[in-house]
Amino acid sequence: MSKKNDAKNTGSGKDKAANKTIALNRSARHDYSLETRYEAGIALQGWELKSIRAGRMNMGDAYALVKAGEIFLFGAQITPLSQASTHVVADDRRTRKLLMHRHEIDKLVGKVERDGYTLIPTAVYWKGNKVKLEIALAKGKQSHDKRQASKDRDWQREKERTMRRHNKNA
Repeated sequence: MSKKNDAKNTGSGKDKAANKTIALNRSARHDYSLETRYEAGIALQGWELKSIRAGRMNMGDAYALVKAGEIFLFGAQITPLSQASTHVVADDRRTRKLLMHRHEIDKLVGKVERDGYTLIPTAVYWKGNKVKLEIALAKGKQSHDKRQASKDRDWQREKERTMRRHNKNA
């Protein structure tokens, strides 16, 4: 069997990456100017992991805060499975600790407390058999910034359409 057929049978890298994503915070790019991204582990309970495997995570209202030199995730919803959490009192929006290296936490604490940045969770994904969270240092956008970003996006779309039409006719 050739390498081309092997790649076809195993699926492309893009498909594998799409399957690794658990949840996205789609409004983060719209509401904030994202600057630096960091990867953090999440301290989860067993029933939460089972629910995540079943695709029951929502992070639309999630945010991260610094408390006592540690970073915590607030507002992320993991809906419990009925069969997985029979013996546990499940709180679907409990505060979860984020696991990062001390030097990364210190850097983030400095940026948040001194420079006025916010920590926004942007994505949750699988890395091996572990659940990882991507958080970004962000500044909030004003309404005029959002309008300008929308205009720029529309202009890029129109420019691509024109280029496609021009290349098609040539």
